[in-house]
Amino acid sequence: MPHNDSLLIDIGISDCTVTKVLVDTGSSVDLIFKSTLVKMGVSLDEMKPSARTLTGFNGSSETMLGTIRLRVYAEGVARNVKFSVIDVRAPYNAILGTPWLHSMKAIPSTYHQCVKFPGNDGRIITLRGDQAAARDLLVADVKHQKATSHVNTVAKPIQKIYPLKDEILEIVIDDTDRAKIVHIGAYLPDEMKDELVSFLKDNVSTFAWSTADMKGIDPNITTHELNVDPTFKPIRQKRRKLGPDRSKAVNEEVERLLSAGSIAEVKYPEWLANPVVVKKKNGKWRVCVDFTDLNKACPKDSFPLPHIDRLVESTSGNELLTFMDAFSGYNQIMMHPDDREKTGFITDRGVYCYKVMPFGLKNAGATYQRLVNKMFAERLGVTMEVYIDDMLVKSQKAVDHIDHLKDCFLILNEYGMKLNPAKCTFGVTSGEFLGYIVTQRGIEANPKQISAILDLPSPKNSREVHRLTGRIAALNRFISRSTDKCLPFYDLLRGNKKFIWDERCEEAFDQLKRYLTTPPVLAKPDKGDTLYLYIAVSNAAVSSVLVKEDRGEQRPIFYISQRMTDAETRYSTLEKMAFAVRTSARKLRPYFQSHSIVVLTNLPLRTIMQNANHSGRLSKWAIELSEYDVTFQSRPAAKSQVLADFLIELTPELEQDLKLPSNDWILHVDGSSSIKGSGVGVHLQSPTGELLRQSFRLGFKASNNEAEYEALIAGLRLARAVQAKRIHAYCDSQLVANQFSGDYDAKNERMDAYLKVVQDLTKEFESFQLTRIPRGENVCADALAALGSNPADQVKRTIPIQHIDKPSITLSHDVDEHVATIDAPTAMDTSVSLDRPDDSPSDWRIPFIRYLSNGEVPENKWEARRLKAKCANYVLIEGRLHRWTSAKVLLTCLNAEEATLAMAETHEGGAGNHSGGRSLALKVKKDGFYWPTMLADCENYARRCDKCQRHASEIHFRALTARLGFTNQSIYLVFLPALSAKLRPFLSFVSLPCNPFKLIH
Repeated sequence: MPHNDSLLIDIGISDCTVTKVLVDTGSSVDLIFKSTLVKMGVSLDEMKPSARTLTGFNGSSETMLGTIRLRVYAEGVARNVKFSVIDVRAPYNAILGTPWLHSMKAIPSTYHQCVKFPGNDGRIITLRGDQAAARDLLVADVKHQKATSHVNTVAKPIQKIYPLKDEILEIVIDDTDRAKIVHIGAYLPDEMKDELVSFLKDNVSTFAWSTADMKGIDPNITTHELNVDPTFKPIRQKRRKLGPDRSKAVNEEVERLLSAGSIAEVKYPEWLANPVVVKKKNGKWRVCVDFTDLNKACPKDSFPLPHIDRLVESTSGNELLTFMDAFSGYNQIMMHPDDREKTGFITDRGVYCYKVMPFGLKNAGATYQRLVNKMFAERLGVTMEVYIDDMLVKSQKAVDHIDHLKDCFLILNEYGMKLNPAKCTFGVTSGEFLGYIVTQRGIEANPKQISAILDLPSPKNSREVHRLTGRIAALNRFISRSTDKCLPFYDLLRGNKKFIWDERCEEAFDQLKRYLTTPPVLAKPDKGDTLYLYIAVSNAAVSSVLVKEDRGEQRPIFYISQRMTDAETRYSTLEKMAFAVRTSARKLRPYFQSHSIVVLTNLPLRTIMQNANHSGRLSKWAIELSEYDVTFQSRPAAKSQVLADFLIELTPELEQDLKLPSNDWILHVDGSSSIKGSGVGVHLQSPTGELLRQSFRLGFKASNNEAEYEALIAGLRLARAVQAKRIHAYCDSQLVANQFSGDYDAKNERMDAYLKVVQDLTKEFESFQLTRIPRGENVCADALAALGSNPADQVKRTIPIQHIDKPSITLSHDVDEHVATIDAPTAMDTSVSLDRPDDSPSDWRIPFIRYLSNGEVPENKWEARRLKAKCANYVLIEGRLHRWTSAKVLLTCLNAEEATLAMAETHEGGAGNHSGGRSLALKVKKDGFYWPTMLADCENYARRCDKCQRHASEIHFRALTARLGFTNQSIYLVFLPALSAKLRPFLSFVSLPCNPFKLIH
């Protein structure tokens, strides 16, 4: 018969048979509950800790305790399943999601109440569900719906923000008056709940249920003084007319305050103000007084208010919290008798002044903060946080919470301060504090503030744009690169432009809304943590994010962004990056002062900040940053070049498994052909950011399209030589890109031959993609191609130019040969396995590879320091050690055996010419190889070469000693024929050390 029952099965997990296991096709993880593991007798020590968060379809989240691998048996078919462990109340013992279903190749059906999957012998096995148990759980779940955690389906929340607050219960704390109610957490253990209720009943007098219950703070402790500047002339405002409903609200407020003794009638006041009436969200009226003129005459009280960010951070991460609010907090402090008449205000019934400190007075917040700082001096920062009249009691251990509440209430009763029971919540794990949602796992954005933006329609005028930017400012800490995201809005407000809400603004508005549907959860730094700063620069703004390492994951702490002025936009790229660090240090000064900061960037910021020869602004910024413990490091290999955007994309998913970065190699190629010659440029970037640049000069005439093809072929051969697997190539040639994609036909015979060579080379990679880009985005490869096309004697360069002597294609009328211009250097295997027992212990590469791969350093700290310094010039690619030259050319590192083979091949191989030692070393280096003793080894090799010794020129000639004078002298008689009638033959005598006379005609 028709039903809507879920699919529950009985299944074997580890050594137990577990019932009530839910099969959920919408869950992206396999879940098991802590209570189930305890019942199974599985030790929690086997669990791998993890603080990631699972998000349900309704937006609610639960933090994982960790992960554990258990053997799951279903009708004789076993699988090792990675369960995520959470500690919540649930009607099920475990949830099997898509990972288990996919591993079993199973097909579940809730309608047929079964799961079908292939067995070990290939036959189809049917596992029946327990429909009766499913119905029983459904009934129980309906009865306890409010107390059930909805973590049944794991997926991304969509387009709706739900407050992540604890369920609360209303508790009567006065048996004689059932209206006296306070709120406590619903999930407190029964013993703690009873103890908390008993404590609140004993302190019922600490709450004020009406204005009459509020006696106020003893004037001997504190009063509010105005300290009006006597040079200001008192101002009596003219009476303003109010509507009937507003006038009624003012009269009712006056009656309430008179009955409470908070105001008194006054005659002939020097200062007089008018009441202001505004409507609350609940439809009631709020009555205030316009003290604008009086506030202008009062000097500013410099008493500091706490930093909201610091208070919120110190609040998160506690097991239990209590949120409290004073009952009309300002009205509990008395006005100084000499200043009461200055607070006079006019109504229909007369003129009154305040006996208590009213809202709206300048310095009222400072007076109240001074009082609470005095009251809770020993508790602040330890078990309490107070911001004016918002108070919070926190406990890192739940068992200590009631003791902390007792200390707080003891102080409240001593000073006579009353609490507002309607705004107090006791014993919860999360709640709203100073506009943020604080939880044990971190700091979250207030859903009300997010909904205020999500529910906002597209602005129709500048005033609505101002409203939008104001709401965005309240969430700036949670918005990565907020200036870049909101730049179209800010541009609308600049100058006296005509308001035009175009597609660019609408797209930015939609993008902002999409981002805010999954806001990040911010972490708080612990004492002694090393924090990491990622910076990003655009044409209009600098941005950064401060993160911390948390169990192997990087969690954001604070996002900042600032728009650059017109002058700042003209800084160089390095100056902009340095400016981003300086801006971050100013905006995040408390973090920079309390923690070691590591700036992760691939640019040489440390070098330019320490070089006094740079611009004056860099020197000033370097001096400013020297105050803090700031170091610069290269970005980790697993991070993207735009890490800020990477974190933006993955912040909501840091609570889940991190995705691996792309393994694509980025290849930019370009060809250049001119009357001076032809050249190609290759710019290859590894997934970890290493760059390989090569420039080639073509030794034959080539058209521009042929040069473009030669560039692509050279780039592919270079990628093959470094054993790249996945290639994403970019070129600016429309013909090459479209012929490869098949949009254009290769009708020309030479173009068709080039296309086939490219197609054959691309088959050697796991994946290949060719994209056409504008020439302006291919600047580096274009410069390398131009460098290769110029004659060598006209170019001053640091990048070596190689030669391609013949085309890469072979036609029927050409010479029958195929030119391989760039290939793997040799057939030798230059990788080093650290686990091979037969590795030579003297291999100089091993310490470098161990450090670059595992961070392993020698025990001696000085050796470790030297190794780290040297490793700055080395990189590990596909298990092979390479070294950067000063010209940023990558050389393959060889061990002793491989070096001998390289020297032999270069010195006396097919292309060898038995060159000298220094020349041999330069040739080996030009071929792309390196080892530390290259020059000395090459000189020794050339010196010991047998053929070089046999055919070398004589270096030391033996001098001949003359026994007698002129013994070794000889005379040549040279007879010249007559050249003409006037010229006679003449005789030339030449003295040489030679043999007897010789006659030369």
